[in-house]
Amino acid sequence: MKILLHACCGICAGHCVSTLLAQGHSVTLFYSNANIAPHEEFEKRLAALQRLAEHFGVPVIVDRPDHGEWLEQVAKGFENEPERGARCPRCFGYSLARTANFAREHGFDAFTTTLTVSPHKNSPMIFAVGKSLGGNAFLEEDFKKKDGFKNTNAIARALELYRQRYCGCEFSLRDALKASRERK
Repeated sequence: MKILLHACCGICAGHCVSTLLAQGHSVTLFYSNANIAPHEEFEKRLAALQRLAEHFGVPVIVDRPDHGEWLEQVAKGFENEPERGARCPRCFGYSLARTANFAREHGFDAFTTTLTVSPHKNSPMIFAVGKSLGGNAFLEEDFKKKDGFKNTNAIARALELYRQRYCGCEFSLRDALKASRERK
């Protein structure tokens, strides 16, 4: 199958790409992450993803990031939600809708996301969002299974990929900085 893989970052993508290639699929990475702030962070994560893509020999398509649009459509009214709160499913829906549309418009057989490799993400909720947007074209892959998170981190370390400290938006950065201060 020709699969479009929504990729949030290079670290999370390693195990996902490896798994899909081992299953015999053709994989194209889709970097659609208008949530990531500041823009320098977006660029660092993209550079890591491009390095990973080169390692696996798969293409990367970069979706136009419009953080202002994301703030308006996803975060407005949800700015005070904590990380993993009500804003997050809206964010997943935003990126997965863009992925589903691109997949349909460019002849992909299916699409999925690297988001499920993280133990911090709710895979059943992500599956529900993906299915609502793509029906049977959404491939339900819980990449955290079979040591996926451990494997993806090992790949990232081997390739010396940039490691981010928060999910992506300024609100998750705010929460990560707060948690860091509280641990001290």
